[in-house]
Amino acid sequence: QVQLVESGGGLVQAGGSLRLSCAASGRTFGVSDMGWFRQAPGKEREFVAAINWNGGSAAYADSVKGRFTISRDNAKNTVSLQMNSLKPEETAVYYCAVRRWAGWTNGPHRPHEYGYWGQGTQVTVSS
Repeated sequence: QVQLVESGGGLVQAGGSLRLSCAASGRTFGVSDMGWFRQAPGKEREFVAAINWNGGSAAYADSVKGRFTISRDNAKNTVSLQMNSLKPEETAVYYCAVRRWAGWTNGPHRPHEYGYWGQGTQVTVSS
């Protein structure tokens, strides 16, 4: 079974930075696209960023483009999300997920394209 565990969330002031990490077990890295989504209270889960199976392509939500960077290390079975210049409205639970759809697209990706999900890590951005 594939297991995903997110870490790195926490409390940060507006304008600050956080780096989220996702550690995976099972056969997924080097095979599947990976993504980050977030869900704020009362809102639907939204796409943040994704990276293809070999790290050669990445996609970002328009709202985070230029501020967030997704990366992966297939040798270490990890995917990361560097988040800079964070805004209070980006307070949410951030989820790592494995894409199940065949064929890379530049995005935005939708949650139904993804299969395995982690339990999420809370990011709180204070004003």
